[in-house]
Amino acid sequence: MSFFLKDRPLFKMSIAAALLALVVSTPLIAEDAVDLDVVHKIRQEALQNSQVMEHLFYLTDVSGSRLTNSPGFFNAADWVVKRLGEWGISGHQEKWGPFGRGWTYTRFSAQMLEPQSVPLIGAPLAYSPGTNGPVAGEPMIVAITSEADFAKYKGMLKGKIVLLGPGRDLQMSLQPLASRRTDADLAALTQAPDPNQNGQRPPGAAAIGGGRQGGPGGGNFNQQFQRALNKFLSDEGVAVVVRAAGGRSEGGTLFAQGGGTRDPKDPVPPPMVVLTPEHYNRIARLLDHKIPVKLEFNVEARFIDDRMDSVNVIGEIPGGRKRDEVVMIGAHLDSWHSGTGATDNAAGSAVMIEVMRILKTLNLRLDRTVRLALWSGEEQGILGSRAYVTEHFAAREDMKLKPEHAKLAGYFNVDNGSGKIRGVYLQGNDAMRPIFQAWLMPFEDLGATTISIRNTGGTDHLSFDAVGLPGFQFIQDPLEYDSRTHHSNMDVYDRVQRADMMQMAAIVTSFVYNAANRDEPLPRKPLPKPQPPPAQPNNPAAVTR
Repeated sequence: MSFFLKDRPLFKMSIAAALLALVVSTPLIAEDAVDLDVVHKIRQEALQNSQVMEHLFYLTDVSGSRLTNSPGFFNAADWVVKRLGEWGISGHQEKWGPFGRGWTYTRFSAQMLEPQSVPLIGAPLAYSPGTNGPVAGEPMIVAITSEADFAKYKGMLKGKIVLLGPGRDLQMSLQPLASRRTDADLAALTQAPDPNQNGQRPPGAAAIGGGRQGGPGGGNFNQQFQRALNKFLSDEGVAVVVRAAGGRSEGGTLFAQGGGTRDPKDPVPPPMVVLTPEHYNRIARLLDHKIPVKLEFNVEARFIDDRMDSVNVIGEIPGGRKRDEVVMIGAHLDSWHSGTGATDNAAGSAVMIEVMRILKTLNLRLDRTVRLALWSGEEQGILGSRAYVTEHFAAREDMKLKPEHAKLAGYFNVDNGSGKIRGVYLQGNDAMRPIFQAWLMPFEDLGATTISIRNTGGTDHLSFDAVGLPGFQFIQDPLEYDSRTHHSNMDVYDRVQRADMMQMAAIVTSFVYNAANRDEPLPRKPLPKPQPPPAQPNNPAAVTR
């Protein structure tokens, strides 16, 4: 009896503490409770009444390709504003710059005429001129790996079709071209990475050039050499420069980016083309055997110098009681030129356009304003989103915050092809984990379950993250993105998976609805310190993703 009386006050205190904990935690639980009725409506609209492939059609088959500041890019930008307006969503194009000159091509043909007539699979390289009609001649292989090699060929190349380097050996791959993430893949993503693999180098390790935002081969030296090579070949009067498509190019798929640069002050190279390695190798073997070869190229291409600034496309649905706070969604509208930029990144752009359509069609309550941004200049180093963030929120170089910085609730990005969403990267923001867990739960049956603390790079959410704003990129199935479509001539409408696109639209719309209506903006990481400007090549316009 005395024991009971002795411990009764403690018992009461423990009950009180538990009740207090429940009361304190209840708002947090309710804050991120998911309205399953709204989720059902979003899923029905996204999966049963989808228009996402119609958006993709106009961005690719009608307007693609969409190299920044090309006619295709501006056609797509105009179409997006018009389409948003048809739904009653205000849209406009917001200028930023300078970007540099535009470039486009309207004709490409390549033919081996001798010893046999064979069409050649290839593409022009961006920012190189046309041929001013068909150009035919005997090809010549040159080995130039440094400026010291220029002397060997001085006076020998005028009017020649120059092949840069020997062919390359092709190894048959036994791996499938397309894949989806397995349970083991997703489980690995849930594990925190080794610190040395999370954007940091071990002590004493050398920096490695290249990457998605590096120039060809990476490093300033190669970019400087490329400009010197372009000037040498132009001064020598080369008729056409031919490269073997590198990297993953094979089987008729080739990956083509820039030959010259968008900076009008840089040397303009001769017409430059890439050929699929199988065709390049055949030409090289014939020349090695001293068998005469005759090639013909016809390229119509032009620079566009009347618009040095570019634009981002902005659309907005006004919010209600927290109208001055903003949830942003985005994807990059620009592409490279040999395909129609379908998986990179008309897919992401079409999904975000569809998100806006669904929100407007369902007339969902939105406390915060929802803003769509489709970026330009992403392929040259996330330039459009970086310019927007600098203008509206803060410059990462000085971290002087502008008033809008406090008003951004969060930013969501899609740019990893057309594979369905399997989860989301936290970008090192662990406070987001319980929030994303709640938001993903209704989509477990659609395969979206994974939350990764990891950072992911190479696209526009980084512009937001760099100034301390909550910016996120989704985890997607890779499909054929890295093997077949990324920056290739096969990046076309038919490589995009319709069901995956609808799933993405449903999930992103739900995320946007939740972010727009939760009581508080999304949690933020501590503000980063100012970042000095990164080392740039003499010509930043040569940098490509």
